Amino acid sequence: MTDTSPWPRSSRGRIRMLLAAACAAVVAAAGLILAGPAHAEADRTLTSNTTGTHNGYFFSFWKDSGNASMTLRADGRYSSSWDRSTNNWVGGKGWATGSRRTVSYSGTYNPGNNNTYLALYGWTRNPLIEYYVVENFGSYNPSNGATRFGTVTTDGGTYDILRSQRVNQPCIDGDRCTFYQFWSVRQQKRSSGTITTANHFDAWARAGLTLGTNHSYQIMATEGYQSSGSSDITVREGSGGSPTTGPTTGNPGTGNCTATLSAGEQFGDRFNLNVAVSNASNWTVTLNLNGGQSIQNSWNAAVSGTTGSVTARPNGNGNNFGVTIMANGNWTWPTITCQTS
Repeated sequence: MTDTSPWPRSSRGRIRMLLAAACAAVVAAAGLILAGPAHAEADRTLTSNTTGTHNGYFFSFWKDSGNASMTLRADGRYSSSWDRSTNNWVGGKGWATGSRRTVSYSGTYNPGNNNTYLALYGWTRNPLIEYYVVENFGSYNPSNGATRFGTVTTDGGTYDILRSQRVNQPCIDGDRCTFYQFWSVRQQKRSSGTITTANHFDAWARAGLTLGTNHSYQIMATEGYQSSGSSDITVREGSGGSPTTGPTTGNPGTGNCTATLSAGEQFGDRFNLNVAVSNASNWTVTLNLNGGQSIQNSWNAAVSGTTGSVTARPNGNGNNFGVTIMANGNWTWPTITCQTS
């Protein structure tokens, strides 16, 4: 596939190799990261390429030229600024090893009309995958030129799911790699919020996009190319649930079209349901949730409401969609109806 990204790949390859080398050293000293610092470290301003840990968080800073800088602050906070003398730079705080963690972040991000991202960014191996959960961006939308695989609605917004491929390009394992990039690009830009990473991983898997089994780093990154801007971001880790056995039976649809429920993955506090609609292409499906339940995220449909009677309508991704329901102790499936629009 032709790559339409404005980022210079040779530069980004150096970023990846720098981060990969740092990750190996950080993993070897994992006890330091897990235990955290014995005392708060002072603010530290970076203007040259380096990686390491600061106040218990993995960090990376890289640039190829110009006046970009990043200041490491308390806990998971960092601030950055760059001007147009900078060709390409990237930096942020996070973790030496990626996982299905819930990531909370807050702060300010000022991209202007420039080529820049604010994204949760990481890699896996076996297979080698580069992934982004893009929360905000400037003039360049990474959806351009990538293959679309639907949407996922989570954490208060809808993300486009996309895939692109790099052939014989630099990566964390060398300078001639062939690998896929997985993208979740938020339609409603924001600079603070929560990223339930597992929901993106699961949405990619439902679309046939499977991450590797060996995670490398995962950081909340600011990146800029031939641009100017600034950010002040604080990142921290939340909590997630544990998978358990899912339900095995469903409820048939009614009305003048048919919507059929089937089981998806179940976790300690929530469960997924898949919905298949037949006999219509313009439909409205109503899910009547049980007491205490709420919709936590959805994919491949426009879903309105979170409790009680929740409606879903087509959003251009076909007649099969899904929802994640927070159980709140109630594991009974909702009743479902379908009407043509």
